[in-house]
Amino acid sequence: MQHVHFLGICGTAMGAVASAMARKGYTVTGSDANVYPPMSTFLESEGITIFQGYRPENIPADADLIVIGNAMSRGNPEVEAVLERHLRYKSLPETMKEFFLWGHRNYVVTGTHGKTTTSSMLAWLMEDNALTPSFMIGGIARNLGRGGRFTDSDFTVLEGDEYDTAFFDKRSKFLHYLPEVLIIGNIEMDHADIYPDVEAIKLSFERLLRVVPRNGIVFINADCPRCADVRAHAAEELRMVRLVRVGMAPDADIRISDIEPHAQSSDFTLTSGAESPIELKAERFTVPMVGEFNVRNAAMALCAARFAGLDAEPLRRSLLRFEGVMRRQEVRGTVNDVTVVDDFAHHPTAITQSIAGLRQRFPKSRLWVLFEPRSNTTIRNLFQHELAEALSHADFPVVAHVTNHKKLKPEEQLDEEQLCAELREAGKECYLGADVDSIVAHVVSHVHPGDVLLVMSNGGFGGIHNKLLAALAQ
Repeated sequence: MQHVHFLGICGTAMGAVASAMARKGYTVTGSDANVYPPMSTFLESEGITIFQGYRPENIPADADLIVIGNAMSRGNPEVEAVLERHLRYKSLPETMKEFFLWGHRNYVVTGTHGKTTTSSMLAWLMEDNALTPSFMIGGIARNLGRGGRFTDSDFTVLEGDEYDTAFFDKRSKFLHYLPEVLIIGNIEMDHADIYPDVEAIKLSFERLLRVVPRNGIVFINADCPRCADVRAHAAEELRMVRLVRVGMAPDADIRISDIEPHAQSSDFTLTSGAESPIELKAERFTVPMVGEFNVRNAAMALCAARFAGLDAEPLRRSLLRFEGVMRRQEVRGTVNDVTVVDDFAHHPTAITQSIAGLRQRFPKSRLWVLFEPRSNTTIRNLFQHELAEALSHADFPVVAHVTNHKKLKPEEQLDEEQLCAELREAGKECYLGADVDSIVAHVVSHVHPGDVLLVMSNGGFGGIHNKLLAALAQ
């Protein structure tokens, strides 16, 4: 095998794997509908030829393997050419397993919320203590400067997504990742375009537990009832595997206690029980992030790092130097004493947690929450009432009009008018914006000095962050 061609090469994960393949000596080419910097210039600097748009003739005649990204679907011209020409193809997770994960110590971080932050913390704890891990993360940790890389280290940190693998493989991506260490941070209903209910999601996690080896370990949230369900249903498989329950429950194997919040950080204690294979003797840590949810994320990362052989004292120092993840409570700027914060949260639980964290960080500020229903779950009415409850924790909730219901039936769609009506019934002055410009105009005409504007979306939200900062400056 010499030549590998990527469909959707400019995606963050696809680009990282393509670059790693090129550095292994393979000839790498790729196609994408959106070819622009910084990914395009990065790939070109790696000697990779990129084709703009999808056409059958983009696929080189001598291509030995086609890597098909998760965004590809039937009807794509190159996908159809691959099938018609009977070419060898793999999904990205399969490619990672085949070329980078066999024979390595893979630390897989999963959960509905927090997996990007937890995997970023874990990779940084290893990096700062000379383990130089490979990693593939769905965000950019500021300490690491990128979302993915592959090294010669035995250790690999992977954000384990429960989303499906490819149009031809509807299993969760994480089932390909060969975990030695598995973190399950929490389990909730999400990805409503893939899973009919939370039971189907739990089943996918149960299947993942079946491939953890006897010399591996599972760290699971001791306070999450759905994690408890998965643990109970997979009891036979777990008989062969060490399982450590991490949380605030009195009977947790590793207990989180004595949380002390500060404006920019949180202190907490980790204590292991007598039966725990990880020793933590009432160790005190500080995570330079706010919110109880980030304490949980840090606790999971620390436990996994201890399993990798790192001692508590150097881990304590490394955690203090963690600089966070882009788009996770990231301050984008402050203009005329109004602060704009960007956050990726889009699930009701994540929205609630993020608001609580910002309350800790800005205790005296009025908090605006500008929410864009955009994910395949939040454009549905699955969380119609839960979204109202989550957004009610803001002082001034703002909801963007859904512009893409993705051909949902009317009875399946989120009713934004009803969402705002519920918020008004709860005593909140909810504003429903038809577009980004109207939202910016409304917010800027009503803000006061000292206010915080929390922007929540799993997309770009029409560049609203910069538009807000520019309007505030005027």
